[in-house]
Amino acid sequence: MDSYRTEDEQVEALKRWWKENGQSTVIGIVLALGLGFGWQAWQRNEQVTAENASTLYQQMLQALATQDERGADAGRALALQLKDEYRGTAYAQFASLHLARLAVLEGQEPEAEKELRWVLSMADAGSELHQVAQLRLARVLAAQGQADSALALLENAETDFVASYAMARGDILLGDGREDDALAAYESAVASLDADSPIPQTLQDKLQYLTARRMGSEGGAG
Repeated sequence: MDSYRTEDEQVEALKRWWKENGQSTVIGIVLALGLGFGWQAWQRNEQVTAENASTLYQQMLQALATQDERGADAGRALALQLKDEYRGTAYAQFASLHLARLAVLEGQEPEAEKELRWVLSMADAGSELHQVAQLRLARVLAAQGQADSALALLENAETDFVASYAMARGDILLGDGREDDALAAYESAVASLDADSPIPQTLQDKLQYLTARRMGSEGGAG
């Protein structure tokens, strides 16, 4: 009888526990299973999305590689599709960079600025993609006569592309008629290159041009 009473008490205890905690336990199990299945489904969806975006991006590159008007139109349409349907992917951001490039080639700097600012709004701050978009935006702003805004965009930027940023500053300053500052920027670009890296020919030409201009100015003043 003692044994039966003990078992009976255990059953009653289980009933009480279930009444107090059973529902929350079931909910917890259901949620845990749901989260597990949900995570797997999310991963599969992300993989499919990335694969579809990658395919579309490759089609865009192939269209643009034709380098004719029809290819440019097809590439632009695919790039816009990427931005519309896969805006959260890096492929959409790269597509926007291509749209900006096409706009520059067509003399549509305001449209290029719009695309580059979109990339900056979507890319992670400090990422290489963000830095590239920022560099290109500075050049586009300068082409629109906004040299000060372009320089402000580059001056305090933390970048892995130190030489490229310095060269861009030099080009913007030179275009603004500030030759001494441009020369200093070009010299900074050379100094930031690795010891075994060759100096780009365009940079050498600009250094020689500005150095000769300075020497001629100093000679004329003397």
